[in-house]
Amino acid sequence: MSAEYATFGLAPAMRAGGVLANGDYQVHRDFVDFIVDGRPLLFQLSDLDAVSPLASDVPPAIFTAQVQSLLLEADPPLPDGRYVIYGCPECESLACGAVTAAIDRDGDDFIWRDFAWQTDEHADLELNGYHGIGPFRFEGAEYRAALASLLDEAPVGYRRRVLLIGARVAVLAKLAAALRTIGIGADIAADAEGVPADELRAYGAVAFGRAVGQEERAAVRRAFDRAGVEVACVDGLAPIVPLLVAQIENALDRSPVQQRRLTRLVAVDGEAGVEVTSPCRVRLTAYRLDRLYRTHAHEVFDGILEPGRHRIALDAKAVKGEAYVVARTSGSVLVEAMAR
Repeated sequence: MSAEYATFGLAPAMRAGGVLANGDYQVHRDFVDFIVDGRPLLFQLSDLDAVSPLASDVPPAIFTAQVQSLLLEADPPLPDGRYVIYGCPECESLACGAVTAAIDRDGDDFIWRDFAWQTDEHADLELNGYHGIGPFRFEGAEYRAALASLLDEAPVGYRRRVLLIGARVAVLAKLAAALRTIGIGADIAADAEGVPADELRAYGAVAFGRAVGQEERAAVRRAFDRAGVEVACVDGLAPIVPLLVAQIENALDRSPVQQRRLTRLVAVDGEAGVEVTSPCRVRLTAYRLDRLYRTHAHEVFDGILEPGRHRIALDAKAVKGEAYVVARTSGSVLVEAMAR
């Protein structure tokens, strides 16, 4: 069976959740992505909002079964020896559409071939095949070692909890509710003094409100240091819940920086500068506070960007006064205050 050798690896990845400008919610998902020849396989597909079957919120028994399936130690879940490579981040229904491939053994090697978009039990390769992708031949020892390592490590996303510290309890309560809605645990506290180390180890991030002073922030960081916990710290930019959710999503992103689609955001003089590494849909949302501290949200851009750096003009009304810009792809989020 002919196929060129490709390297195979795995890396943490994220489907970015969030509170969208129209009020909708998008669920946060942590998963393990397939790295083929040094790049996420997901990036080789069309701009796709999907996750691999190696998701952290899949119960352990099912997670183990997914690994065994990719190792061909179990029967294929679909006819013709096909396996789900990427599926819907909101549910497990094939009806939503999934990227599938046939997986074969050739001696000690594993081969992924005939990639297709599939919405029922049988794939139409002529109509829905990804003809420019694969086949990939993976060296057996490398392939098995990468997948087997998942069974010996803590699942990705196991610290998907956030500690919220601030003075405005009403804002913190709304923020905690929004985070829980998208699948991120959140707790509210005045400080971290006296919190047992085991409890602190459950948090992947701590978010500070603007009213929290430097001494209080330093005390919280020392508490985490004493517990031996490396935690991401988020300095809340403004009491705007969707903006704070976006900041926390960015802090929880554990994917390697060199393997992200969205790598840069600057916001200055009514323009946004965005850099992406592969073709993808980018949405820019501007948030601002008026003189009465009311929040205004504006969708200022939604389109497909090619790899490289882009300058996008923003509506002057959307970024008037105290304003912030959120850039979002399916896999990552960046936040910047508008500089003048």
